[in-house]
Amino acid sequence: QVQLVESGGGSVQAGGSLRLSCAASGRTFSGYTMHWFRQPPGKEREFVAAVSGSGGSTYYADSVKGRFTISRDNAKNTVYLQMNSLKPEDTAVYYCAVGRYSMLTSRQISSWGQGTQVTVSS
Repeated sequence: QVQLVESGGGSVQAGGSLRLSCAASGRTFSGYTMHWFRQPPGKEREFVAAVSGSGGSTYYADSVKGRFTISRDNAKNTVYLQMNSLKPEDTAVYYCAVGRYSMLTSRQISSWGQGTQVTVSS
């Protein structure tokens, strides 16, 4: 099973940027579709973005499209989430996750990270 460790969260003012990283264990990292989810305070966890095993295909929630960019470095077993033009409504705990299937639109997850807090102040 793949182990995931997120980093890069913190506090930022609206309009600012953060880059989250998720380091994965395991030799077959490039074989997995990777996802980012988030859970705002008092709300359910929601999908943010996904990237294919090769990194060549991506998929985003409408709420972050054009502001967030998901990418991966398979040589480093790491997936990233670059977040620009942050808004207070982006405040959440952000989780990376290993997709159970290769489809970017599948929300079936086989492993979760522990999460990293992102707080955006107005």
